[in-house]
Amino acid sequence: MASGNRALPIENGEVLPAAGGNGEGGNGGSGDGFNRCGDVQQIDDMRRRLRELEETEREMLAVAAAASHGKDPAAAATALEKAEVDACSIYVGNVDYGCLPEEVQEHFQDCGTVNRVTILTDFYGNPKGYAYVEFHEAEAVQNALQLNDTELHGRPLKVCPKRTNVPGMSYHRGRRPFQPYYPPYPAFG
Repeated sequence: MASGNRALPIENGEVLPAAGGNGEGGNGGSGDGFNRCGDVQQIDDMRRRLRELEETEREMLAVAAAASHGKDPAAAATALEKAEVDACSIYVGNVDYGCLPEEVQEHFQDCGTVNRVTILTDFYGNPKGYAYVEFHEAEAVQNALQLNDTELHGRPLKVCPKRTNVPGMSYHRGRRPFQPYYPPYPAFG
């Protein structure tokens, strides 16, 4: 019986050295120059390196997943700061298109200290008709909400607390697959 084709026993992912029968040693006495102990060491080294690579890959994937889900410390800090700023801000709708930020600031000056007034514009620089007002303190937001339905330039303003954007709410929810239009051609023959 040729023992050179003997399978190596594996236990818990580790290759155990094969013991030959009749005192032949690890190579089975085949005399083919095959060094089974050296090959077992190489296989063990390869498996160890493979485990190390898998561990580093798992760590890298965990870091990437944490960053994409908002668990990154830097991203979490900026999200917390943004939430604090949003808590001190209001949305003002139905703003006149000719209204200047200074006029909006003057309208809300009695509520508290105004840090910034932002009137959003489109690509061409035309106002969109709404603004955001950021206050220095959060208590000013409650005072500003009392100015809902007050008029500025003859238009009633809609005043609401500014909401914090929730990640993932702006993603597409899917549409029909693209189906190109093929005009009907007359049938010949």
